[in-house]
Amino acid sequence: MAAPSLLNWRRVSSFTGPVPRARHGHRAVAIRELMIIFGGGNEGIADELHVYNTVTNQWFLPAVRGDIPPGCAAHGFVCDGTRILVFGGMVEYGRYSNELYELQASRWLWKKVKPHPPSSGLPPCPRLGHSFSLYGNKCYLFGGLANESEDSNNNVPRYLNDFYELELQHGSGVVGWSIPVTKGIVPSPRESHTAVIYCKRDSGSPKMYVFGGMCGARLDDLWQLDLETMSWSKPETKGTVPLPRSLHTASVIGNKMYIFGGWVPHKGENIETSPHDCEWRCTSSFSYLNLDTAEWTTLVSDSQEDKKNSRPRPRAGHCAVAIGTRLYFWSGRDGYKKALNSQVCCKDLWYLDTEKPPAPSQVQLIKATTNSFHVKWDEVPTVEGYLLQLNTDLPYQAASSDSSASPNMQGVRMDPHRQGSNSIIPNSISDIVNSVKSEHTAMKGTSVKNKPDLKASNDSNASLHSSLSANASNHNSCVVDMLRKNEGPHTSANIGVLSSCLDLRTVIPETSVSSTVSSAQTMVTQQTIKTESSSTNGAVVKDETSLTAFSTKAEVDETCALPATKISRVEAHAATMPFSKETPSNPVAMVKAGERQWCDVGIFKNNTALVSQFYLLPKGKQSISKIGNADVPDYSLLKKQDLVPGTGYRFRVAAINGCGIGPFSKISEFKTCIPGFPGAPSAVRISKNVEGIHLSWEPPTSPSGNILEYSAYLAIRTAQIQDNPSQLVFMRIYCGLKTSCIVTAGQLANAHIDYTSRPAIVFRISAKNEKGYGPATQVRWLQGNNKKAPLN
Repeated sequence: MAAPSLLNWRRVSSFTGPVPRARHGHRAVAIRELMIIFGGGNEGIADELHVYNTVTNQWFLPAVRGDIPPGCAAHGFVCDGTRILVFGGMVEYGRYSNELYELQASRWLWKKVKPHPPSSGLPPCPRLGHSFSLYGNKCYLFGGLANESEDSNNNVPRYLNDFYELELQHGSGVVGWSIPVTKGIVPSPRESHTAVIYCKRDSGSPKMYVFGGMCGARLDDLWQLDLETMSWSKPETKGTVPLPRSLHTASVIGNKMYIFGGWVPHKGENIETSPHDCEWRCTSSFSYLNLDTAEWTTLVSDSQEDKKNSRPRPRAGHCAVAIGTRLYFWSGRDGYKKALNSQVCCKDLWYLDTEKPPAPSQVQLIKATTNSFHVKWDEVPTVEGYLLQLNTDLPYQAASSDSSASPNMQGVRMDPHRQGSNSIIPNSISDIVNSVKSEHTAMKGTSVKNKPDLKASNDSNASLHSSLSANASNHNSCVVDMLRKNEGPHTSANIGVLSSCLDLRTVIPETSVSSTVSSAQTMVTQQTIKTESSSTNGAVVKDETSLTAFSTKAEVDETCALPATKISRVEAHAATMPFSKETPSNPVAMVKAGERQWCDVGIFKNNTALVSQFYLLPKGKQSISKIGNADVPDYSLLKKQDLVPGTGYRFRVAAINGCGIGPFSKISEFKTCIPGFPGAPSAVRISKNVEGIHLSWEPPTSPSGNILEYSAYLAIRTAQIQDNPSQLVFMRIYCGLKTSCIVTAGQLANAHIDYTSRPAIVFRISAKNEKGYGPATQVRWLQGNNKKAPLN
């Protein structure tokens, strides 16, 4: 966590959609990038469900249905995947609830659930201000406030310290309540406390931490419950314990429990002598407890004044949600007007990055041309941008700080209050299902087995050297030539509806040219296809009897598709493997990557970039500007250099948030193309027939001349793959001019099922023109989780 003086609070000032009215006593949970808020009150208890998309800065009201619960405040609210559970709370003044509701957020469907009572003892009584925490398939209920009077107008408070366990069924529904037998001294009765559950990584048992609360007076004690032994204890802590408080929030990020806000005693009050009579006020103090070392750290003390409105003002009864390493705070009350007998509620939304973002995934290649790359990387949650860098073995042009250089940046300066300004968010389920992305990637060479009973080109036994120098037309030599040089432009291909992360493989050499192929590189377009009746911009899969256990509906449910804005996991990814090191024409230019200067491509808002130039930083000059706490060059003062055809470039990327620039990703290496080779075939289709499957494709969108033939390959089972699943072996199953072929059931019986992500059979298809074979399209045909043979 940043030092207190470096905390970079951000108030969200630009958003769209129906903003919920200010309130207190509400609760919030996160589902991926969504903050979901329910209940609370201010001049009446709210019964709406509000959703805030932290990526698009959009509020919306989902169209809920089913057993919609009444509005409630100070209730239990937990999230298990895409289902949310609501327990108890105040439904009107003096009347509390002990009912349990479940929300399936993937369909916005409410259902009232009735857990079995404990085998011994009574179920939980109606209450408010309790803690309700989830770990695994169980929820843990502790404490709260009950009304002893049967007359709701005659409120007789009773503080609770009972403890219940609620077992959940997988996916939906509950089993029932139980009352665990605990050891040790039980915490005193309380309400409006917090409870979080934390388990040390790779060791230890899960533990529940209860902090603070109210029992006539505010409390500052910390309790720990070991959920395996059910033993209560009071851990000894170091550092400054936060002031006694209630109606605060506690959020766990990493190994830290962050405590923000709440009601605390007035300055100067002696709470030990008159705990029930002293005045209380709201606070904006902010601390965390390191749950591994039991040490408190104060980030914002109670005495620190904020005259610049640079952080949230004091409040209690607010909500806090952790999304990634970012904390969001919304609403709450900041005082009480006795004359008006009403709360004064905040209307603001704030967030705080608690640490620098993690390293993104390796940069992945979507498309390469002679002088540009279209690249992407996996998104990192709650970041404000990405710094993309490259280096190359080529000598750089002399860097200059010429201020006349073009000020147009490759990157995008971020508006921290409008994170999603240039994001594309699908507006319907069909937009997700029909969204297609072209993914091309560089990978190491593949082993090729030629099937003798199928048409093949005239393979030559000539030496590799003579084949390459003569630019022979035989298939293997052309492949090797293309592999060595990494030549051929990349073109777009349609991606099937269920795309998954491709882990590219180096395969075991099994041909006469294996020693070269295994150390060379080919270009492969990744496409993932799910066998079902759908149309995805030409990627038609005709068979309605899906071979995969992941139906479109299940996929949408799992990703929590939303009426107003959707979470989409339907996206193609590609990884990269380093290409073989080649000796450049000028040996002097050969410099190790670690010794080369990394140059900025720019700062990008989203996780894709079109790279045709990079910036040269003058030696000894660093024109620095600020993005949050990150120092970045002033690109308008830097000279740009263009990419060069047939040249290798190394890429790395780092994410940026309010704490600064995080660590860089692992290095990826790509090579710009040399003109003249055909692009990759596109729009691959798979449909079943009586013989096996029908595999078809469209010609490359940029053939660069006449297409002489196509080759299709199937990844097959071999002893080498069983010993090393990271290596694939391909057998050629077709070579000819047609843009389709039949893959027989016999051939499919020998297919290797790739489990690098979702189980799939892997095909490759490439095109050849007068110059040779271009990049291949790799197709992953999803098979579901079972290991049965295809077509079974």
